[in-house]
Amino acid sequence: QVQLVESGGGLVQAGGSLRLSCAASGRTFSSYAMSWFRQAPGKEREFVAAINWSGGSRYYADSVKGRFTISRDNAKKTMYLQMNSLKPEDTAVYYCAAGKVAGTGSHDYDYWGQGTQVTVSS
Repeated sequence: QVQLVESGGGLVQAGGSLRLSCAASGRTFSSYAMSWFRQAPGKEREFVAAINWSGGSRYYADSVKGRFTISRDNAKKTMYLQMNSLKPEDTAVYYCAAGKVAGTGSHDYDYWGQGTQVTVSS
């Protein structure tokens, strides 16, 4: 079992940057694919980025490609999302998730964090 805790959210102006972290508990973090999803008010949860167990494969939603970078440190049991050139439409609650495959659907993931709010002002 894996427990996930996100941090690093906050309020930032458009064009700014934030780095989100997802700290995991449990001894098998390195065996899980990890991902970030987000959910804006009144909208469905959407895929943002995913990374396989080793960090060798990374996937991004078209809306964040070139601006966001997903990474992980298995020794620290932590995953990151570096967000640059933020836009107001990036405003959402960001969730990290762990699963067996680095898929783009919520159903690919078994464990979820509680979320961290990111607000981008114009």
